[in-house]
Amino acid sequence: MTTADIARTVVGIIGNVISGALFLSPVPTFIEIWKKRSVEQFSAIPYLAMVVNCMVWTLYGLPMVHPHSILVVTINGSGSVLALIFIALFLIYSDGKKRLKVILCLLLELLFIAALTFVTLTQVHTFKKRSEIVGTVCILFNIMMYASPLSVMKLVIKTKSVEYMPFFISLASFGNGVAWTTYALIRFDPFITIPNGLGTLLAVAQLVLYATYYKSTQRQIAARNATKEVNLSHVVVGNATQPSSKPNH
Repeated sequence: MTTADIARTVVGIIGNVISGALFLSPVPTFIEIWKKRSVEQFSAIPYLAMVVNCMVWTLYGLPMVHPHSILVVTINGSGSVLALIFIALFLIYSDGKKRLKVILCLLLELLFIAALTFVTLTQVHTFKKRSEIVGTVCILFNIMMYASPLSVMKLVIKTKSVEYMPFFISLASFGNGVAWTTYALIRFDPFITIPNGLGTLLAVAQLVLYATYYKSTQRQIAARNATKEVNLSHVVVGNATQPSSKPNH
């Protein structure tokens, strides 16, 4: 094993750890769902996106598609299992109409993955072509997933508040992007480099926004808390000054 291979393996392991942390980030949400026995207004879209994205990358990393990419398989295989668990929990605690929509979407995704796998492994007969076909699909799905924080970034700019853009998720996204971009550059792989390079840039933009609007966020939170305290004091004083309706004897 060459020095480059060792470095690539080390970086890939680091990428697995960071990606694993990101994949586990919805756990608090599902603990809340489990406690309330309802999905309430939560959406299944992020977990459906996670399933198809991880499954496509698992296919890409298989030895018969793109050799020497076992670390891509380990993390995305694990991510696929986690996403299916999240969806199963979502189905358990959702109502009939919402449950049916999620089941239909999941079936369509599984049919798509099955068709892509069948065509790639039976109709395409070289590693290069297989990598190109599955890799292109991976890029498309990854860009869609990395683009999802754009709506949150727009909200941050509009409200000048990072209250709904958690710092540690943005930081982990940056670390994840850097790790997998480095992994792909050591033995150049454009299909991993392109989406993760874009993901790194988006994560940097989130961190810049966080630094820019952190102080204004603290001011907004402090002002909101002060308003609540004033309103509460008005209620307390108002109740204290009301004349008693109890008759005097």
